[in-house]
Amino acid sequence: MVVKKDGRRESFNRDKLLNGILKACEKRPINNSIIDQTANDIENELRTINKPEIKTSVIGNLIMNKLKKIDKVAYIRFASVYRDFQDIASFETEVKKLKNRGWRYGNYIPWWQNIRRGN
Repeated sequence: MVVKKDGRRESFNRDKLLNGILKACEKRPINNSIIDQTANDIENELRTINKPEIKTSVIGNLIMNKLKKIDKVAYIRFASVYRDFQDIASFETEVKKLKNRGWRYGNYIPWWQNIRRGN
């Protein structure tokens, strides 16, 4: 059972989990198999918690942690909705945190680097 922010309870729905990840990863260079595996990993982690009820905040944090490792833009997209960013300053703060942790382009080769290499 999943406990929403407002206290409502509903059954866990893998499709909702997967759709949230898919929206964050839309038009990003991320293979569908990675997205599916990410959803599977999160679902498995939720099972190991072994509690009858899990807060949506736990699920959201798991998703953000996974996305941060896969693609920083997808992470920012998800975080902007999940954390309810209200303005540009919220985005800037999150991007600065990523930059301070040494992130530059994520786990992919930017398109402009492929052009320089002749690919």
